[in-house]
Amino acid sequence: MDRLRECVVARRPASYASKTPGRPGKDPVFYWLLKYVVLGPVLKLLFRPDVRGLPHLPRSGPVILACNHLSFSDSIFTPLVVGRRVTFVAKAEYFTGKGIKGWLMRQFFSGTGTIPVDRSGGRAAQAALDTLLRVLREGGVAGIYPEGTRSPDGRLYRGKTGVARLVLESGALVVPVALLNTDEIQPTGTLIPKVKRVRMRFGEPLDFSRYAQAKGDRFVERAITDEIMFELMAMSGREYVDVYAVKPGLAPLGGTPPQEAGAEDSEKALDTA
Repeated sequence: MDRLRECVVARRPASYASKTPGRPGKDPVFYWLLKYVVLGPVLKLLFRPDVRGLPHLPRSGPVILACNHLSFSDSIFTPLVVGRRVTFVAKAEYFTGKGIKGWLMRQFFSGTGTIPVDRSGGRAAQAALDTLLRVLREGGVAGIYPEGTRSPDGRLYRGKTGVARLVLESGALVVPVALLNTDEIQPTGTLIPKVKRVRMRFGEPLDFSRYAQAKGDRFVERAITDEIMFELMAMSGREYVDVYAVKPGLAPLGGTPPQEAGAEDSEKALDTA
C-alpha cells in the first residue's frame, strides 16, 4: 500500500497542494488513486476523451471551470482530463446513503473530490458558494455549472449569477468548458452510460479583474455571467435559450415563466444535484 501511495503521489502535477481544499490538512490520496490507478485508466480506455484546449488551463492559482451541464457524468469526465484537482459540490444526501449502495456512493463522491452541501433551510446556494470560495482562496480549481441544473433538452440555458459572485469574491480566472456529447453518453434518467468517445473543449481564460471594485453590483454580475454563457454557446454549438432551465418533470410554480420564477434565489442558486 505504501508503494502504491508513492506511485500516486509521484504522478500528481507539480502545482498540487498537499491538502484538500476546504478540508485543511487532509491528504486526498483516494482522489488520486481513483484518478490514476483505479477508475481513471478504465474510463480513458473506454471513452477515449477527445479534449481540445486543455493547455488553456493555468498550471497554478485559483481557477473556475464554468461548464455547460448535459449529464450526471459531466462531473466525472471533467476532473478525469484535468491534471489539477477539481472540486465540485453535491447535495449531502449523496454522502448519507445506507447499505452497500450508500457506501459506494459515499466513497465515490469523496474520492472524486466532491464536497457535500446541506440543502436544508433554504441556504443551499450560499453554502455551495462558500465552499467553492474556500477552494479558490486556497489556490484550487472549482467546477461550477452556471445554468444551475442539467439541461432538460440539450439546449444551453440562461446562466445564474452565482458564478459571477465567485469571480468577484475570489478574483479567479474563468475557463469555459464545453461538454459536447455527454447527453448522448448518459442521458438524464439512465444509470449505465453508453460506451462512446467523449468530446470536450476548454476555452481561453476569461479575466474579469476590470470588475474588481464592483462586488454586489447585480448588473455587473449579470454582464459577467452572460459573457461566460456566450463563450459556452460559441464553443458548444448548442442553441441558447434566454430563460432559466427547469429540472425535468418540474413545472414552474403557478404557471410562472422560468425567467420570472423566484427572482433573487433563481439568480444566485447553484446546482448541488
